[in-house]
Amino acid sequence: MKIEKEKPSFDFEVFKNQAIADMKAGKSLLGKEGIFTPLMKEFLEAALEGEMNSHMADCQEEPEHRNRRNGKSSKTVQSPMGAFELETPRDREGSFEPQIVRKRQTVLNASLDNKILGLYGLGMSYQDIASHLKEMYDFDVSPGTISAVTDKLLPVITEWRSRPLEAIYPILFLDGMYFKSRENGRVITKVIYNILGINQEGYKDILGFYVAESEGANFWLGVLNDLKQRGVQDVLIACVDGLTGFPEAIKGVFPRTEIQLCIVHQIRNSLRYVASKNQKEFIKDLKEVYQASSKDVAEYNLLKLEEKWSEKYPMVIKSWQSNWEHLSHYFQYSGDIRRLIYTTNAIEGFHRQVRKFTKTKGAFTSESALFKLVYCACQKIAEKWTAPLQNWALTISQLHIYFEGRLNLGLSV
Repeated sequence: MKIEKEKPSFDFEVFKNQAIADMKAGKSLLGKEGIFTPLMKEFLEAALEGEMNSHMADCQEEPEHRNRRNGKSSKTVQSPMGAFELETPRDREGSFEPQIVRKRQTVLNASLDNKILGLYGLGMSYQDIASHLKEMYDFDVSPGTISAVTDKLLPVITEWRSRPLEAIYPILFLDGMYFKSRENGRVITKVIYNILGINQEGYKDILGFYVAESEGANFWLGVLNDLKQRGVQDVLIACVDGLTGFPEAIKGVFPRTEIQLCIVHQIRNSLRYVASKNQKEFIKDLKEVYQASSKDVAEYNLLKLEEKWSEKYPMVIKSWQSNWEHLSHYFQYSGDIRRLIYTTNAIEGFHRQVRKFTKTKGAFTSESALFKLVYCACQKIAEKWTAPLQNWALTISQLHIYFEGRLNLGLSV
């Protein structure tokens, strides 16, 4: 039988005298060769021995127990004091589960996870994070360890995406972002649709994000039913960019919701089919339509636009005519509400901020990696949403009149 070599006892007096000498010599307190690193090692190994003694005592109380100590295993751990080799006692049955330093745990700094997640949320790569931690804290953290830490976000993301929502949202904005992601050994384009809600107090909130495998009525029906299951009972106005199948889906889930197509998207799509030599004149005539003082005036100017340009650009004119029902809802409202809903600028501004966090990524390694970074970006951006929208008191009071009986504001009209 192998006899385990007894470890020499730790002489604190010797350590103290050596530490004082090292401090006078200018040696670092922390780091791999730091003054206090041996003390941390001694404390943890003593605690692990105590846990093993307790475990073996419990084993002896069991009938016909055969468990015994089985030497020690060694691993390199990172700590606030620096990196060092830690010896952990083992048992033959493998039933010993240390608590102070768990199996496969190699980082002892509890706040390190938060540092990693914070750096990851800023869009830094695993290599950049490892370099930063090495420079700032003298921690040698592998990409595998960083990945394991960021994977802790996945259940948090699942919980966040299924959290309860408010019953009523006066306005929802929906728009998509395109990313490159690896799947089955090839790079494909992923579309993440974000839903930005404005609640009755005028605060912005990202209600969720959804990956569209195939855009259409079935996809949007699933998204809207998810919102309903999470507590949304009514939406007054939904602002979108002409998403395929969305109007049909929203009428199936929230039949009283008004759908406002984004005027800016409609203009951009129109100009794609107008020759560059005609664009300046065309957009001047088009402004008479979408900047009209009323819907009647807008429709009159749309007829003039048709007379002038339908022969040259019939597809563009037909697009405005066929989408007019959902393009023209904003005319019934006052200026403040018009400016808020006639375009999806609110959510496009959010997307521009997300891009600041994801711009360093050529292609995400997986869908979960994409989710993790978009979630981190959402949380960072939302930290700045501490005030309601400008002039919201006036806006919500007018919506209360336009949508009588559908808002719960405690007001009588």
